[in-house]
Amino acid sequence: MRHQLSYTLPFSSNGSARGFGDVMLNYRYQLREETATGAAVSPRASLILPTGRDADGLGSGTVGVQVNVPVSKQFGDFYVHANAGHTWLPDVSNSTLLGGSGIWRMKPMINLMLEGVVALGDAATISPGVRGGWNFGDRQFVVGAALPVTRAEGRTTAALLMYLSYELPFRR
Repeated sequence: MRHQLSYTLPFSSNGSARGFGDVMLNYRYQLREETATGAAVSPRASLILPTGRDADGLGSGTVGVQVNVPVSKQFGDFYVHANAGHTWLPDVSNSTLLGGSGIWRMKPMINLMLEGVVALGDAATISPGVRGGWNFGDRQFVVGAALPVTRAEGRTTAALLMYLSYELPFRR
């Protein structure tokens, strides 16, 4: 659990095209585990691979790097998260993001969420959502949905975000 590898395979539709975006290969290190008096901290570094079609607006067309430092703390059935990160896409963009969320565990496998993120100098998004899970032995299936509302360039837009995850057990 201290060293974690994962990948992100985004699929999106932007009105004129639909398809897979740029793949991210992620490494996360559990720097600090949560204690009664302190938060968990697990920095992540990601390599962004230009697999999405740049001409259709589904990718950046360049290899990039992203770093994030998340901090999390639980207070009973309420969870608080904060995240600061930066993305470098050479000759395309550099962006610094600050985010936070509150998650309320309504029932053991049902969570209500409120998340927000600010891209400094660019945009702000707030996203209410819900997720649920089912355990199958030592594996877990998770589905979720959110309604992100973004304010950027003087316009407000809304979207639907859906999430699907199949979690395997940790091996030590």
